[in-house]
Amino acid sequence: MNEEVGVEKGLGRPGVLGVHSLDHFALTVPDLAEAAAFYTTFGLDVRPEGTGAAIYTFGHPQRWAVLQEGKRKRFGYLSFGIYESDLPTFRNRLEQLNVPTVPPPRGFESNGIWFRDEEGNMVEVAVKAKSSPMEKSIFREVSSPAGVPGATLRSRAQITRPRRLSHIALYTTDVSRKLKFYSSVLGLRLSDRVGEFVAFLHGPHGSDHHMFAMVKSGGPGFHHCSWDVGSVNEIGLGAEQMMAKGYHTGWGVGRHVLGSNYFYYVTDPWGSHTEYSADMDYVPADFDWEAHDHTDEDTFTLWGTQPPSGIMTNFEII
Repeated sequence: MNEEVGVEKGLGRPGVLGVHSLDHFALTVPDLAEAAAFYTTFGLDVRPEGTGAAIYTFGHPQRWAVLQEGKRKRFGYLSFGIYESDLPTFRNRLEQLNVPTVPPPRGFESNGIWFRDEEGNMVEVAVKAKSSPMEKSIFREVSSPAGVPGATLRSRAQITRPRRLSHIALYTTDVSRKLKFYSSVLGLRLSDRVGEFVAFLHGPHGSDHHMFAMVKSGGPGFHHCSWDVGSVNEIGLGAEQMMAKGYHTGWGVGRHVLGSNYFYYVTDPWGSHTEYSADMDYVPADFDWEAHDHTDEDTFTLWGTQPPSGIMTNFEII
């Protein structure tokens, strides 16, 4: 397509049409109070909003997620941020690809463009400030000098509070089909994949190794949301603070191969997962990441335990 695209204020990659951020996501949960307790314990700022709740990180103005109450856990929608100068071109792209626009979900006001992906998931693109990082996130692991304790007392350990949303992962019945849709429509780019099991996508205007991932399943659904922290120590302390409140089911601590991030996943009350993530690979706007199709050996961990049973179970289709 010969499309005119622009980038405001010299940010991003000129001449490339694509979303710049995963702005926020929406999730329906069967018990809003229980969800608020879970995400608050995780270290997030959960606020009442309308008939539901919204998730923020402390010290950051961005609303990262919207929660609504319903009969069962169900993925709601994805909202991606775009540059203002690209809005007309995105409208043209949807028309050229025969992707019909739809009204926003009931109760949600929007100045963006709404449509459905190839599996019926609601997606929005809207003019938003760039919330995806412009550079790799700061990561600190500093050893103490001789004669100085390196660890704080447990009684003085700080609460782990994530800095921002890193990415989300959705289940899909067809990884290649979903990859084609999100690449052609939204301009996301493949970072790495493992055949038809999982694929990781980054934004073309500078983003983490993946802002969006897709995992093979028998139906669509929500697998996990991931939140950026600044050290392995914060990941370990986060795991401790969750277990201290009774959230014992999880996976980690470990280090992924694809994306390279250190991680710990906590299983939420409805069988999906929330991840502490640190030191993920970063793809600058002026860099062409070389994507590879990897073997099963590199699917999960460089080190750490293998994923426990149930970590890949899509409870939205059971």
